[in-house]
Amino acid sequence: MNYGGRGIRDKKKLLNSSSKKLENKLGVFGIKLVLIVAIALVVGVSCLAFGSIQGIIESAPDIKSIDVSPDGFATKVYDNNGTEIQTLAYSGANRTYVTLDQIPEELQHAFVAIEDERFYEHNGIDVKGIVRAGAIAVSNGGLSQGASTITQQLLKNNVFNAYNETTVEKVKRKIQEQYLAVKLETVMSKNDILENYLNTINLGNGYYGVQAAAQGYFNKDVSELNLSECAVIASITKNPTGLNPITNPDKNRSRELQVLSNMLEQGYITQATYDEAIADDVYARLEGLDVATDGSSTYSYFVDEVIEQLTTDLMEQYGYTEKQATNMIYGGGLQIYTTQDSKMQEIADDTINDLSNWPRSTQFSINLSFAVKSGDGTYHYYNHNTMQTWFNQTRGDSSFSLTQSSEDRANELIKEYEDAMKGNDGTITNESIEFVVQPQVSFSLMEQSTGYVKVLVGGRGEKTGNRTLNRATDDVTRQPGSSIKPLVAYGPALDTGAITLATAIDDAPYYYSGSESKLVTNYDKSYRGIMTVREAITISENVPAVKVLTAITPQVGFNYLKSFGLSTLVSPSDAINGSHDVVQSLALGGMTKGVCNIDMTAAYAAIANGGTYTKPIYYTQVLDNEGNVIIDNSTPQTHRVLKETTSWLLTSALRSVVTNGTATAANISGQPACGKTGTTQNDTDKWFCGFTPYYSASIWVGYDDNSTTVNSVNHTRIWGKIMESINDYTNDPTGTYKEPEGITQVEVCNKSGKLPSDLCALDERGSTHITEYFSTDNVPKDTCDVHVRVTLCNESGLVAASGCPSTTSRILTVKDSATTTLGGDGAVNYTTADAQYSISRDQLTKICNLHSNSAAPTQKATDSSTGATSEASSKPSKQSNTSKSGSKQEQTTANNHVGDDDN
Repeated sequence: MNYGGRGIRDKKKLLNSSSKKLENKLGVFGIKLVLIVAIALVVGVSCLAFGSIQGIIESAPDIKSIDVSPDGFATKVYDNNGTEIQTLAYSGANRTYVTLDQIPEELQHAFVAIEDERFYEHNGIDVKGIVRAGAIAVSNGGLSQGASTITQQLLKNNVFNAYNETTVEKVKRKIQEQYLAVKLETVMSKNDILENYLNTINLGNGYYGVQAAAQGYFNKDVSELNLSECAVIASITKNPTGLNPITNPDKNRSRELQVLSNMLEQGYITQATYDEAIADDVYARLEGLDVATDGSSTYSYFVDEVIEQLTTDLMEQYGYTEKQATNMIYGGGLQIYTTQDSKMQEIADDTINDLSNWPRSTQFSINLSFAVKSGDGTYHYYNHNTMQTWFNQTRGDSSFSLTQSSEDRANELIKEYEDAMKGNDGTITNESIEFVVQPQVSFSLMEQSTGYVKVLVGGRGEKTGNRTLNRATDDVTRQPGSSIKPLVAYGPALDTGAITLATAIDDAPYYYSGSESKLVTNYDKSYRGIMTVREAITISENVPAVKVLTAITPQVGFNYLKSFGLSTLVSPSDAINGSHDVVQSLALGGMTKGVCNIDMTAAYAAIANGGTYTKPIYYTQVLDNEGNVIIDNSTPQTHRVLKETTSWLLTSALRSVVTNGTATAANISGQPACGKTGTTQNDTDKWFCGFTPYYSASIWVGYDDNSTTVNSVNHTRIWGKIMESINDYTNDPTGTYKEPEGITQVEVCNKSGKLPSDLCALDERGSTHITEYFSTDNVPKDTCDVHVRVTLCNESGLVAASGCPSTTSRILTVKDSATTTLGGDGAVNYTTADAQYSISRDQLTKICNLHSNSAAPTQKATDSSTGATSEASSKPSKQSNTSKSGSKQEQTTANNHVGDDDN
């Protein structure tokens, strides 16, 4: 190095040179330029960032317009004792709101300790947390640590609904969250923020909010949680799936220990309390109760119907659309108080599903649906109904049935059908196969004094879906058979005074109006002759019922059925393919659509309730989320159908059905049961509808596809078992059917329904005197005119002439129709059971022609009512084979339906 003077002079000279000065100036200028550009960039970026942030903030919702309260609350369904039986909630709505004073401080502190330790100190954002999260973000290159305060999380969940965000969207939302968090804390207290947060958060397993979690995981109210249980619940919110204490207890345990440790460090608990909590085997108490959220669990048939009824009521009373009503039910936090008696329901379910009440051989029906995606991308949809048609028509198998006894065979048939539908290039998609046990059943029970439905069974076997086929309601209609007789014929005829229980009706061959080939037949294809209305009801003869309905006219019977609440009737003005229900065969249950179970129960309940119909009630009150009554359904809708005297008389006759008639299997100990059986042609539907002094109930048994007889099922006994068990449970005193004013007892002749004559006691079958109940305004006043003393020729069997050498005097009953019809194809016994004790009016005119002279002597027959004699001409007359009746106006409708048989 040259440190001498010369070197210094050279260096000085170099520095003072013009070129060097220019170089220095340029260097300084470059540095200044770089600095200016850098400053400009910083300022520009800052301005841009500030502007962007300002824009993001300005686009944030107005703090005055936002609502941070949780949206969607679980609806609770209660039975008649106030016991919760179901929770209804759409996804994300399974929560029950609780106020902060109902939430233990330990649970509040647990969340604060693990989620936002400076919650009570910051103004909505945690600066320290932001710095920490920023440092982690720089080191990790991501935004894994959001430093979100409880206030921000509340905004995220209830204002922003932040899910599946991009990085840009997440940054934007974070900025708005922080801004609104500060704003929110100026208008809302910490306690209010924490209360809304604790009612909002997702706590796994379908539970939202701390109350739902407490009830779901520990089956207790949130206020009853201890410290360890609080820590378990507070551990979930970071990852509701991964930290679920039921499915991932080990991971939740690690988080729980962290929660307790934080609470200890932050001074919320003492060391002793901490030690006690970590020693608690809290996971052994976890229950993981199923939450009945929409689509995630199965409701009962009763709850299904409550939902249907409430949906309709919300639409009618509040003008909601169906979607709005549904959202209210599944997310409105309603409290629905139903009329169901859970114990009665359990009794009915257990009895109906008792395999000893059903055939040993298991049968089931195919319930199928699937789609076929063709090679061209189009979809075609099929189900079990199209399967039935294909086998019947395309394959020509008229005997094919969806009811099978082997799952292997059923699966073979399904595969055969699916293969045929998909062809060579198709693909089966969305396949659903379900095997439904057969035969099936429906049962409903209501309290006749209130109209409250207590039990609803829509089928037997496992229920696999929500709001599915409910055989007890109007989802399913079936022909009622003879169970309709008291409602359409005998009840109306008693009510109008057309008959009494003692009215004598000839159970003899009888044709529907306008038809000489459509004969009304009884269950056993025989006829029993003259019988009273009570006897006809007791043994369920068909001919008397049709005759009674014909006498009052099918229109009158139809009108009474409407008043009884049957909702499936078809009037002539609404005929379906020309078919309607104002027909004679309506007396035997021949209906266009049939009836539903609950309608029959309500109709019989009207008889049991003194003739007053009460519309079935499934729920009494509905409260909103704040406890306000929005629907009060406790007041029954009623109207009178029958006179009180009529209902009592009909009840008396229906009691005879159970004690001496077709329903003795329905007899129960402790209560006088009444009712009526019903069996359709070919025994494909079997009914019993009846009541005790307290409850009315109906049971139906049959195959869903109506293809098979159900002779092997004693449905009346099942009804009796259910009612007897319910009576044991309720322990009600033995009830009675209080006789109203206006009822009297009178002795009458059971072959005429009139006051007895001297001849009635001389009937060859024994005295025909009976004592029967009558309405005082319809007591018989005339004397029996059907018993006559007739002298018969022993050789010809005809009314004796004066010259007959050998005669016999007999007391016979006079009938309008012939006692015996000749011919027939052998399928029907055309001879009535009382033929040997009866004589037709036509036969009274036939005088013996073996011993009579040309002067045609007369034979005197004594009239039982007056004792006078009447002249019987010996002029021959043609004997009538059958009795035909009916007016011309019925000729176009009498054959619309096949009359149903009964036993």
